Amino acid sequence: MELALIRTKYPDGTNGEFRYESNLICYAIELPWLLNRRNVSCIPDGRYRLLSRYSPKHKLHLCVTDVPGRSSILLHPANNAKRELLGCIAPVLELTGPGQGRQSRLANEILKSLVLPVIHSEEVWLTISSTPSQILNEQKK
Repeated sequence: MELALIRTKYPDGTNGEFRYESNLICYAIELPWLLNRRNVSCIPDGRYRLLSRYSPKHKLHLCVTDVPGRSSILLHPANNAKRELLGCIAPVLELTGPGQGRQSRLANEILKSLVLPVIHSEEVWLTISSTPSQILNEQKK
């Protein structure tokens, strides 16, 4: 299974769209891009394998693996990236501002209902990319 997260980075947060076979699944919020610094930045663009994981805090959830310089990048509910995320990705049903959204628990369940039934029988990959205008802006810095 191949999923895509197409995102736009803003100074105060990162917003994106989770897509499967070009269809919108839900939106995503993340921290702003701060050079991949642990706990304060979104992760770099790339192709990452998703695995299922269990923790007492987040119960059964998805985990992004093999992120350069990072560990424990989870997909879990949050409605405000700066207040609730430490580098993880939060699915949301509605974007309300940079790094902010609504109905994250429901969006997370929708995403898990798509991925978890197949995650033990096939590899699940997430390709994260930034919009072209963002790539150009980053190259200028």
